Amino acid sequence: MALMTMVQALNRALDEEMAKDPRVVVLGEDVGKRGGVFLVTEGLLQKYGPDRVMDTPLSEAAIVGAALGMAAHGLRPVAEIQFADYIFPGFDQLVSQVAKLRYRSGGQFTAPLVVRMPSGGGVRGGHHHSQSPEAHFVHTAGLKVVAVSTPYDAKGLLKAAIRDEDPVVFLEPKRLYRSVKEEVPEEDYTLPIGKAALRREGKDLTLIGYGTVMPEVLQAAEELAKAGVSAEVLDLRTLMPWDYEAVMNSVAKTGRVVLVSDAPRHASFVSEVAATIAEDILDMLLAPPIRVTGFDTPYPYAQDKLYLPTVTRILNAAKRALDY
Repeated sequence: MALMTMVQALNRALDEEMAKDPRVVVLGEDVGKRGGVFLVTEGLLQKYGPDRVMDTPLSEAAIVGAALGMAAHGLRPVAEIQFADYIFPGFDQLVSQVAKLRYRSGGQFTAPLVVRMPSGGGVRGGHHHSQSPEAHFVHTAGLKVVAVSTPYDAKGLLKAAIRDEDPVVFLEPKRLYRSVKEEVPEEDYTLPIGKAALRREGKDLTLIGYGTVMPEVLQAAEELAKAGVSAEVLDLRTLMPWDYEAVMNSVAKTGRVVLVSDAPRHASFVSEVAATIAEDILDMLLAPPIRVTGFDTPYPYAQDKLYLPTVTRILNAAKRALDY
């Protein structure tokens, strides 16, 4: 075991997969000599050379399009988009071409590629560097979507994503890149895509989150425990496919659920989870599902921290559910 930040865990995953499989290549803006804007790819150019670690033009359409061509011809590219907000110039390539290659070719071609994106707010990045666009990708058939919150998960799920036969959008909460450390195995391991992590067991209320908001969700659970409320905490980790069984089992047990995300509220991913809970186990609920999300505005600069779901907002939602 080694104590790692998320950046270090992601770098280790890339290094190990590149050493293990010569088909794995890395491409993106400044991923080579610079090592990426957040230094996730630091040192890989020196170790694997410019044929496998490629700096690209400032064109997300070119990055995603090139990655698709590489994947269709036998490579396993890992494309970095500097910020998740920047994916939109390459959105057509991702949702119209990458996501549909297996289906439109009748299975003759696949697109085993990963698109890494630092996502979420909390770093005073303003509205072009703080968005959480996961709902766009979850809505697109053919894409798998991962949103990690810990270094351990980051390494295991990135390795699983690289080995997957289908395209994976891999969301990395930039606010947690260096603020969280934990022990991460140095040996090879993967985590299954599509399985949530039970972070805390409880019986009175279920708190569900993923990615950026998980520290606040866990802190809220601690505060609830001080008040005598036993909160179960689920970290979804994967948004497509999401862990239906884990969610339904937990909510059926507690009868109450608060879903937390820093994405805008309208048509958010947690809205889909909330709707599914209401549709499938309504008779087991003691209160309606409650969402705590970002706001339906451009991401602010001056009020950065107020946009994110705070512990207080989560606790207020929990009180609503418990008092219903």
